[in-house]
Amino acid sequence: MRATLLYGAGDVRVEDVPDASISLPTDALVRVTRSCICGSDLWPYKSKPAGADGQRMGHEFIGVVEDVGAEVTTVKPGDVVLAPFVYSDGRCDFCAEGLHTSCRNGGFWGVGDVDGGQGEAVRVPQADGTLVVLPVGEDDALMPSLLTLSDVMGTGHHAAVAAGVRPGSTVVVVGDGAVGLCGVIAAKRLGAEQIVIMGRHEVRTSLAREFGATDVVAERGRAGTAKVLELTGGDGAHAVLECVGMADSLQTAIRVTRAGGTVGRVGVPQSGDIPASQLMFAKNVSVAGGMAPVRAYVEELLPDVLSGAIQPGRVFDRTIGIEDVPAGYAAMDGREAIKVLIEP
Repeated sequence: MRATLLYGAGDVRVEDVPDASISLPTDALVRVTRSCICGSDLWPYKSKPAGADGQRMGHEFIGVVEDVGAEVTTVKPGDVVLAPFVYSDGRCDFCAEGLHTSCRNGGFWGVGDVDGGQGEAVRVPQADGTLVVLPVGEDDALMPSLLTLSDVMGTGHHAAVAAGVRPGSTVVVVGDGAVGLCGVIAAKRLGAEQIVIMGRHEVRTSLAREFGATDVVAERGRAGTAKVLELTGGDGAHAVLECVGMADSLQTAIRVTRAGGTVGRVGVPQSGDIPASQLMFAKNVSVAGGMAPVRAYVEELLPDVLSGAIQPGRVFDRTIGIEDVPAGYAAMDGREAIKVLIEP
């Protein structure tokens, strides 16, 4: 079968690899019908040291179940299923608490002998706890929006929940990538009255306005902070969604948070330190969030996707076949695409 491997910075290849197959009684074999490239995939794409062995790529996919292990009971061959960006058993204490990313028997796609999502098929460990059966056909028009539930929509929602977005609140979203755009959807869905997106790419911020953003701040640094404070009456926002992961973006997030407010942090951290810690201390600003347990949110968000109440699939602005995945990475890295959909 064909799959995507990363050999080093900028070196993405689509190659033949051994066919995915059932190896444990808790596995399912899924033929991938939709996958995508994530903004977090760009971090290793920019920085991975060159090596002889490629790293399997991709952690967001939808597919059709082809086979199941003897102990699998919740999915069957023919089911159209969604896979969150980590696999989990759904039974351990962490899963019971809604923290599937810390599952005692879980793990990540593309690690060890587990297939990556950017390929033709995937062996899914812990299939009963991981896979969500979708009540649609494999070519349904809602597929792009459904696919976002595997990561970016759930991650944007996690940022909003962690930041405590409530009806009538003021929200700032730092970052205009797919997660930030989904954060706008999430904030609007949870009843925010004012939603400011900080981003400088007009195509993206225009989409953010369509999703519910009331204001756009293109400035960065202290100029961006000053603009947000001006828009929020000098106080800042009750809730700030940090959707980038850089030290500068977190610093901005803390600066634009109202005293007593909360930053929902979901950008993959690229620094070991939390900046502006003295300011955070002085303002009683809380920093919450982390790796989004998107499996915990699927049942809540799925009805709104199925009804069309939210349309997060609009973050996909380019569709490619699997052989064009290297070009898809280059397009996202060059800011020529927000998020790339792959149809193997």
